[in-house]
Amino acid sequence: MATIFVFLLLSAIFTAEAQLGQSNIVKPGSLLTPTTNSTWLSSSGLYAFGFYKQGSGYAVGIFVAGIPQKTVVWTANRDNPPVPTNVILNFTIDGRLVLQSPQGIVTSIANSPGGATSASMLDSGNFVLYNSDNKTIWQSFEHPTDTLLPSQHLSAGEVLYSSVSDSDQSTGLFRLIMQLDGWLAWYPIGTPYTIDYGYMSYGVAGEGNDVTLNLVDDGHLYLANGTGTIIVNLNSGDNSTKGVVLYLLRIDADGILRLYSHNIGQNGSWSITWFAPDDKCAPKGLCGLNGFCVLIDQDFGCNCLPGFAFVNQSTKSLGCERNFTAESCKEASVTYTMEAVTNTVWENDNFSVLLSSTQETCKEACLGDCNCEAALFKDGECKKQRLPLRFGRRLQSDSNVALIKVGISTPTLDRIGPKESKKEVRVDILIISVSLVAFAFIVLVISGIVMYRYRVWEYGMISNNGNIVLSEDVSLRSFTYAELEKVTDGFKEELGRGSFGTVYKGELREWSEDQTKTFTDIRGTRGYVAPKWHRKMPVTVKVDVYSFGMMLLEIICCRKNVHYDLSEEEAILEEWVYHCFECGELGKLVNEEEVDKKQLERIVKVALWCILDEPSLRPSMKKVLLMLEGTVDIPIPPSPTSFLSTI
Repeated sequence: MATIFVFLLLSAIFTAEAQLGQSNIVKPGSLLTPTTNSTWLSSSGLYAFGFYKQGSGYAVGIFVAGIPQKTVVWTANRDNPPVPTNVILNFTIDGRLVLQSPQGIVTSIANSPGGATSASMLDSGNFVLYNSDNKTIWQSFEHPTDTLLPSQHLSAGEVLYSSVSDSDQSTGLFRLIMQLDGWLAWYPIGTPYTIDYGYMSYGVAGEGNDVTLNLVDDGHLYLANGTGTIIVNLNSGDNSTKGVVLYLLRIDADGILRLYSHNIGQNGSWSITWFAPDDKCAPKGLCGLNGFCVLIDQDFGCNCLPGFAFVNQSTKSLGCERNFTAESCKEASVTYTMEAVTNTVWENDNFSVLLSSTQETCKEACLGDCNCEAALFKDGECKKQRLPLRFGRRLQSDSNVALIKVGISTPTLDRIGPKESKKEVRVDILIISVSLVAFAFIVLVISGIVMYRYRVWEYGMISNNGNIVLSEDVSLRSFTYAELEKVTDGFKEELGRGSFGTVYKGELREWSEDQTKTFTDIRGTRGYVAPKWHRKMPVTVKVDVYSFGMMLLEIICCRKNVHYDLSEEEAILEEWVYHCFECGELGKLVNEEEVDKKQLERIVKVALWCILDEPSLRPSMKKVLLMLEGTVDIPIPPSPTSFLSTI
């Protein structure tokens, strides 16, 4: 009976690709949710595309569904956080595959070049989108994550990234790349593709840039050149296995590339049939910064340098951090010693090398150098290094010794005497501190009362003295009608008329006759005042137009006019805005938010006209208002600094 089942399942797998049944064709308008109708199955039910449980939520991907041990082989948007139960995976009417949240956030799952008319989960483990001509326009096999399946290949330039763990498919610490020079190579993430950082490779020199890594149905793993010729056999495959055997190739979280097999006719788990590299401490950075890998009975463990502890005991790949505070090697409260870690190798990133030294002189040289935090000693060479140290591992065949500077804390209180003395000192310090705080509070309260009484007295004096018109410390004084009639000599001499009434000449006895002087000192906040202020040139009413323009730019971009944390191109607001305007990239100013593009362009042009360096070219505030309302046309503004050369 078991033999018949295996035969039928094998037949279904090999015929499903050639003749698609209607049962596994997905049409536009189809929906998936995490809790009900969560997957689209392949014809045989071996593979599924849809939601699977990850952490506290769900992720979208492809997994082996035809066996008890469900195994994820591909993940969409793997570095996005898990999604809740109320999201929808929608194959839209216009042929897009997207994830939709109740808040209206749409996340693309497959970036196909055009709208798809159908989709299918194939029995090869490949999820495919088709156009109206039934041609493939997108497939998961061309976007691998950490796994290759039979009939899938890794082309030149493509990369597999390890996952964080078996239960977390986010991008991990290692990567496998099919290089353009024809070599298959292993690297830690975030490093250049150079021999100094690689820890494993296969290939043949001179084979060109079209070499591929291939996995076939019998588990045979090999490299082939552009003509299909096998140039490197990584293993031999297995044709003797009875029953239907699944294979998958994965770069695991520990940086090891493993080939797994699973016999569908047997209720077992995945078996490892091949792996590389053989040395489990070979992956560089496996134990994080300031940690080193140690082989323990064919497995590996992570240790920290002396004076260090794991950042997270349960996730040792995060590395180690100091368990003491290293303020300065010259601090009187801290003394240092050097501790040795033998037979360990590290990344060679020294800043100074001393030749013909001994291990003892190497220690002394590092202790006497504030910049030296560690030293690597081997064969008479002392290589001074700064922390962090990385890519550490123990290698018994290597004579390298890592000398680590470790602080020995000697606090001042420890030198006072027994515990009773320390307690007495702490009590004295507490009493003195509380007394000082109480005294400062009392002084503050008394000062506040005195200042308040003085202000009240001063205001009373001003109110009682009718001859004092204005005090710089108090607000303006109001005048009675009789007082105004007196100082204007009965409203005798009319100076002019305005929208608020008639203006008469008046003279106060305490003031000089001319009170219409214009202050010429610089007023305003740096960055918002017009350039004329800083060049000792005549200042016009257009300086306020300049300030308004700068304010308008800040309102548009929601940032300050100078931001040194940004790139050099974006640091100066007016220069960046004009560059975006000139390149037609105004969307960058509003972080690509949905806005009225015409209105945005109009406001930007008004602001750019307002901040022109030449005052005569700036519009008046009246014209600015008309430009903002759209009453008048706004010409293309020149560069705000285009007139600097003429000044």
